[in-house]
Amino acid sequence: MSQQSEKNNPHLLSNWKPENVQFWENKGKHIARRNLWISVACLLLAFCVWMLFSAVAVNLNKVGFNFTTDRLFMLTALPSLSGAILRVPYSFMVPIFGGRYWTVLSTVILIIPCVWLGIAVQDTATPYWVFIVIALLCGFAGANFASSMGNISFFFPKARQGSALGINGGLGNLGVSVMQLVAPLVIFLPMFTFLGVHGVPQEDGSTMWLANAAWIWAPLLLLATLAAFFGMNDIASSKASIASQLPVLKRLHLWLLSLLYLATFGSFIGFSAGFAMLSKTQFPDVNILHLAFFGPLIGALARSAGGMISDRLGGVRVTLINFVFMAVFSALIFLTLPGSGSGSFVAFYLVFMGLFLTAGLGSGSTFQMIAIIFRQITLDRVKKQGGTDEQAQHEAVTETAAALGFISAIGAVGGFFIPKAFGTSLAMTGSPVGAMKVFLVFYIVCVLVTWLVYGRKSAQK
Repeated sequence: MSQQSEKNNPHLLSNWKPENVQFWENKGKHIARRNLWISVACLLLAFCVWMLFSAVAVNLNKVGFNFTTDRLFMLTALPSLSGAILRVPYSFMVPIFGGRYWTVLSTVILIIPCVWLGIAVQDTATPYWVFIVIALLCGFAGANFASSMGNISFFFPKARQGSALGINGGLGNLGVSVMQLVAPLVIFLPMFTFLGVHGVPQEDGSTMWLANAAWIWAPLLLLATLAAFFGMNDIASSKASIASQLPVLKRLHLWLLSLLYLATFGSFIGFSAGFAMLSKTQFPDVNILHLAFFGPLIGALARSAGGMISDRLGGVRVTLINFVFMAVFSALIFLTLPGSGSGSFVAFYLVFMGLFLTAGLGSGSTFQMIAIIFRQITLDRVKKQGGTDEQAQHEAVTETAAALGFISAIGAVGGFFIPKAFGTSLAMTGSPVGAMKVFLVFYIVCVLVTWLVYGRKSAQK
């Protein structure tokens, strides 16, 4: 039956057993790696689209619009908000539609906000509400992370979960840095003049084609969609209804691990959105735009490393040590701010790079914890209930994928909360110290949770 199914649909894997060593070495790892690298390409472009307004909003008034600063900051925050909300339903999509079909659909629809934004920025009569709608549509790109990570978790055995998820998430997160690096360059190149794009002269004598920042991603998204359609696979055993995935919401570990992931990935995406703005308020004489992309770059690469290190040393150990360093770096920030003394931009920048590094490492290590812990507790529960090994394995991968997606939704909230916290602290006190105190306490709480709940259990690795 399974062989017949694969003949009818060559992209459907009817007999997928990654925990079987012989199967994995002879066939499984080659298929898994192909799906992983296509997934990385799609996810990286999704993060570029998710961060689109971080590159566009700062330039809208330069091409003839007249939006207030508050409105511009709102446009940069809205994709994170809608992305976090959309990650919840997205986390259930792969078991319903299949990883290949959902990757194709969730990638190709991102062309819509890119094309629409490119059109909108060329007409200064475009109302603000249109940009709000486009910003919310960009949130669909952020939601792709939930389904992408859940999908990749089906392909790899337990021993390689951390590395695979670290590569997928880490290189996918690299899209934040890619966007912040590429967009400022392409908007000064006459790339789409053959489509009628007109440049806007700037005060320094240059010409800006702001539509390029959005349209540059459309052909790349189309290529990624085609790669997913022809190169990826669906796993028959991963099929499950929403009802069969919902019980994961009852697990206490889901909410505890969500807290840890909010502290790591939430910090990464939140600092990525707010670092440049914060730097400008504290050190206005420094041109931070040429340096801002290094933080997201370091964090994204560190995420891949965090998953790999966790596979060797254990996710709990790596996460625990990492949270200690996050707390230390948060405390050191106070010593670098102008209000705490003379202030030093170099020290401020280096300490923040340390925060980006640890936020990235922690994102990889916490995701490894999620994959390992949920798979093990589900296997133990099903076996205690008298279920077969096959039933246990099926429920384990289903609940793990659902947990990865839902927890990623909680983590994405940091992309909205952290810039908002900085803005509120600055508005109320004229300093970001209040926000940083909250973050410091939060990281200390995460140290305690990691140690008390997971660190003292030798069975959790």
